[in-house]
Amino acid sequence: MAILASFDSAHRRLGVREIARRSGIPRSTAHRAVQRLLAWGALEHAGASGVQIGVRLFEVGTLAPTQMKIRDAAAPYAHHLNEFTQLTVNVAAREGDEVVYLEKISTREPVPHTRLGGRASLHATALGKAILASCASGFIDEVLSRPLPAWTERTITDPGALRSELTLIRTRRIAYDLEEWKSGVFCVASPILDAAGTPIAAISVTGATRRTQAELHAGAVRTAAMAIGRAIS
Repeated sequence: MAILASFDSAHRRLGVREIARRSGIPRSTAHRAVQRLLAWGALEHAGASGVQIGVRLFEVGTLAPTQMKIRDAAAPYAHHLNEFTQLTVNVAAREGDEVVYLEKISTREPVPHTRLGGRASLHATALGKAILASCASGFIDEVLSRPLPAWTERTITDPGALRSELTLIRTRRIAYDLEEWKSGVFCVASPILDAAGTPIAAISVTGATRRTQAELHAGAVRTAAMAIGRAIS
């Protein structure tokens, strides 16, 4: 597991020496483990650059029941939202104090800062804030008690300011990210709630920074989120 965790979006291909360094495993042990992972299909050869994640892990990943249930339920609404807005659509669920991207439907001008399986901060993304605003108050207090890293100049890092925004998000079921996660990008998201009102995911549209465009698509995003929530429930 430590070897597999050595890979991320910035390190898609690794040699054994780099795997050993990033995982903290002795090189000889890492070499033997890599051979076993190659034999099973969790890793595959990537030419002279080393190894990369294998397709067998993708097959296993699709068996994750909750995530696949959300993705399957969201797919038709996400595609419709993509066609209606002509913007990139993302669906994400919370894991700890981050969101994990479960679905991404790109336009002809894709937004490069998100990827399937990628992670992002709850406090700095529209998807994350949409989910966080509907979480239990105790969890919100826990998140706000920790440092809130600044990813751009516009990231909200003041706990009081973020709490005020979460209150608005909870009321209107719409969250905005105006260059808070990545410069030059806006995002508008809405939480996907189950029948009990518990946030299970969120859906968003993403594109070039412009608040008026974000507000223009807020209604469509909220409608899609409500439809997905009903389908899942």
